[in-house]
Amino acid sequence: MIETVTIRVSERVARSATYLAARTDRRVEDILAEWLDQAAVEPPVASLSNDEVLALCNLQMEPAEQVELGRLLSENREGTLDDQGRIRLDELMRAYRRGLVRKAQAFKIAVQRGLRPPLGHES
Repeated sequence: MIETVTIRVSERVARSATYLAARTDRRVEDILAEWLDQAAVEPPVASLSNDEVLALCNLQMEPAEQVELGRLLSENREGTLDDQGRIRLDELMRAYRRGLVRKAQAFKIAVQRGLRPPLGHES
């Protein structure tokens, strides 16, 4: 079910959403809805338990998605990627980037909590 609501966002959020919408040829409303969905599904890393933070540090893309991403990237390089493939590539790249960001956040939190040594200080 989709619910329509009206919200006020900061100028910074509006600018970011407008910029991303223009870059990806999407509607600002769709960008904001995606961000809200994301926030609802993925709680802030700092709110996770130690075990959840450590699990996130080891996060990897599913093997099938890695294979699909590699294939789509190859097709894109070769200029043989169709519109559907381009959409799927964008989806996978967004998920990949999101995963990398959360993984980096998890490493930072793990170091702050003393669960992991700082990078370059592994024993």
